Amino acid sequence: MKKKILLFADFGIDDIMAIIYAYYEKDIEIVGIVAEYGNVDKRTAIRNARYLQRNTGRYDVPLIGGAERSMIGEPPIYYPEVHGPEGFGGYVLSQDFQPGDDVFENFHQIYDIIEKYDGDLTIVCVGRLTSLATSFILFPETVAKVREVYVMGGTFNFPGNVTPVAEANIFGDPYAANIVINFAKNLTIFPLNVTQRAILTADMVNDIDKINKEKNNQLGSIIKPMMDYYWQFYKSQIPNIPGAPLHDVVTLWGVFNEREIVYEMKPVKIVTSPGSAFGQTIGDFREFVQLAEYPVHRIAMGFNYPSFIKRVMDVLTLELNNFNNQ
Repeated sequence: MKKKILLFADFGIDDIMAIIYAYYEKDIEIVGIVAEYGNVDKRTAIRNARYLQRNTGRYDVPLIGGAERSMIGEPPIYYPEVHGPEGFGGYVLSQDFQPGDDVFENFHQIYDIIEKYDGDLTIVCVGRLTSLATSFILFPETVAKVREVYVMGGTFNFPGNVTPVAEANIFGDPYAANIVINFAKNLTIFPLNVTQRAILTADMVNDIDKINKEKNNQLGSIIKPMMDYYWQFYKSQIPNIPGAPLHDVVTLWGVFNEREIVYEMKPVKIVTSPGSAFGQTIGDFREFVQLAEYPVHRIAMGFNYPSFIKRVMDVLTLELNNFNNQ
């Protein structure tokens, strides 16, 4: 049975790769996408969502406008050197694309979607947690009907990517992350120390591009300039890395591949106090004692990379083209 997923994303390169993957993965049914600030501003995120909608023809999937800023109260910081100024890396959007001027203040649709799939919905958040936390504040009884929540974020006993100890999605709004950590039930966390290993190599990107060009698939042409840009950034930080990690794709893949992932149930805390640890995710991994006052959640600790990458390659080549030829 397909997993029905409401996806929260901030539409940088790995988010866009996750959405392309999700649209063509046979084990996933995307029932809504929340576009919010994060890797790009909210307006750009909505535009990117509309662009993917046009190029996939998936007008059946509702697009919802999420948060424009964090609960911190400060203007968001964006990183164009990572995702490009438009969120598409080195890919240039078609000049004939007209995204429209919708305000997209339709956040209440989250409520409608949860009610519609009562008890049969998975929420996956691969961006900042502001919109998801807001859902817990506005619709606590409704969100309680969600079967499970998956979050890409944090890092445990592994270096951060914004500060030495903090990962971007959590650091961007630790207060929101703290709300989710404290109130979410059946929460699974995919931290940076796992997702950083979900590498799509440069050779794999070239193979995807070659196959999609042979099939004259225009959607496939988006992938290589995005991933090449992404890889160049990662090479500037980790010179010997063979490609770029698909943080958000592996989180989605994990939703329906329980047996391919190693998990641990551990107490988790988010550091929200100012200082050098701001935005840090703390997991109590001690065997002899655990901090009972922290909420306990499931944390991914490892995954079957060959199984993951084979499925990603199949979806981005065979499944993508089979779907478009139907």
